[in-house]
Amino acid sequence: MEVDRLRRAYADLLAEVDAGGFGPPPQGQLSAEQIVAHLAANDELMVEATEAVLAGAPFAYYDLETIHRPQVDALVAECGGLDALATLLRATSQKLCSLTERLGPAAQTPVDTHLREGYDLNVDEPLPWGRTLDLHTRVHLPKHLAQLRMLRAG
Repeated sequence: MEVDRLRRAYADLLAEVDAGGFGPPPQGQLSAEQIVAHLAANDELMVEATEAVLAGAPFAYYDLETIHRPQVDALVAECGGLDALATLLRATSQKLCSLTERLGPAAQTPVDTHLREGYDLNVDEPLPWGRTLDLHTRVHLPKHLAQLRMLRAG
């Protein structure tokens, strides 16, 4: 797992959040606040899975937006704004990156993984945890970075 690439992906995303100026989302899409809350909530799930892998415990990872959409909306309300959500995302992403640095050979540990990124990616099988982290870095974070940029362009 390339931790530097993961850190860069988060840095790019957080720079976009810090730039601000987001408009309302198209019907049925997430707002900037919901995107950042989703990422922070997802980081917490990935942190739990990474801690389990490091401890040698079995774990299943579900990144299905429908599963934690109520959590996302509650997190937006609890934080009360994009600045507080960005602070939370900084903390969750730093924790995930720090844990990922510790994985070493444990990155090959299979974890029952369930995730969907629109039509681009649909996983419902055990994957080496490092592979799931790589998909998060190369697919999930860039997708949400693009969503944020579209909210500004709109």
